[in-house]
Amino acid sequence: MMKRILKDLLLIFVGAFVFALGVNYFTIPNMLSEGGILGITIVAHYLFDWSPGVVNFVLNAVLIVVGYKFFEKRAFVYTLISIAACSLFMFLTEDVGKQLTGDTLLASVFAGFLVGVGLGLIFRSGGTSGGTTILAQLANQYFGWSIAKAMLLLDVAVVVASVFIIGLEKAMYTLLVVYIGAKAIDFIVEGLDERVAVLIISNEPERVLNAITKKMSRGLTVLDGQGGYTGQDKQVLYLVINKQEIVQLKHIIREIDEFAYVTVHNVHEMMGKGYKAKASS
Repeated sequence: MMKRILKDLLLIFVGAFVFALGVNYFTIPNMLSEGGILGITIVAHYLFDWSPGVVNFVLNAVLIVVGYKFFEKRAFVYTLISIAACSLFMFLTEDVGKQLTGDTLLASVFAGFLVGVGLGLIFRSGGTSGGTTILAQLANQYFGWSIAKAMLLLDVAVVVASVFIIGLEKAMYTLLVVYIGAKAIDFIVEGLDERVAVLIISNEPERVLNAITKKMSRGLTVLDGQGGYTGQDKQVLYLVINKQEIVQLKHIIREIDEFAYVTVHNVHEMMGKGYKAKASS
């Protein structure tokens, strides 16, 4: 338990440091912005020369007080630590941040990548960035918006408002920053080990099952199915594999039953003891 907590805290502090580097070395020196609370923090710096670290902490602290009830105990504690760490590192690096590149496109790529990687590490630990997440929860409760819709609208609203401060061109580059950041978060949270779920309906289910088990060392689940038109009973094979293994799986199935019906679905999350270990075999 203690080992896991230490690992989570390490991810949070490393993530917060990388996040701060992205903001102070690429975003602010190139007059870019961001979405959500971070965007408001950056715009406040441009307007009033306020410390991004201090403003980020104050805004998120207020929102945490308002929206603490939306968090479980562990997530709440980790979010507090995340906000404090991000704000601290932003404060410590704000005076040493140098404009490493004057190329706005290059700065947008690195700003999005570093901020995304930093937040991804924080999310992977079980923490959150606070801010926009809390506002989205409030919008969900009082207006019935979905969390994803609320977060998107809030981010877009901040970017659009920043046009009047940083100009249209820089705001357009900011959209690139936000997009790259989102992709970087997905990469860190989900990793390269992307999974897919496969359903197989074949006239040779036992042969297909044995071949997959033998050649791919995969376990399968056998489901009972019935043809909607014919009423014929069928066995449906279900398994989860790495995306890179799809080609091999298709080849195995075609060798046995070229008329087999196969569907492939993206898997966003897997839970349950043993799944991770099997997937890495």
